[in-house]
Amino acid sequence: MPYDWDEKPELNITPLVDVMLVLLAILMVIAPNIVYEELIKLPQGSAQKELSQTPPVHIKITKDRQVHINKDTFDLLGFEDNFYRYAQTLDKKATVMISADESLDYGLVMSILGAVKRSGFTEVSLATNG
Repeated sequence: MPYDWDEKPELNITPLVDVMLVLLAILMVIAPNIVYEELIKLPQGSAQKELSQTPPVHIKITKDRQVHINKDTFDLLGFEDNFYRYAQTLDKKATVMISADESLDYGLVMSILGAVKRSGFTEVSLATNG
């Protein structure tokens, strides 16, 4: 059976238009009668309890081995004891961000991280340049 190249196929969209018009007519008739109401019992809020945000603690270790905590400076030798005493004035729920110079030894940064964790802080993270 040879194909007739002159024959143009026709799309019959009349049934599609008929169905859509019927659906539109049904929707237009029914839509004004639709009333839907859901009764929801909302819980009462507790007493005026305000959320307080604790400021984060920033620890920065410079390449000359000085440790800066917020605005205070500590020497690396004896840092753990000094930080333990200093941490008594801070909120233990605060987030601690540690950033260090890239030329420092990884073990040195991990010792600072361990000292912070032993002082009672639970949310400790290492800051990156990214």
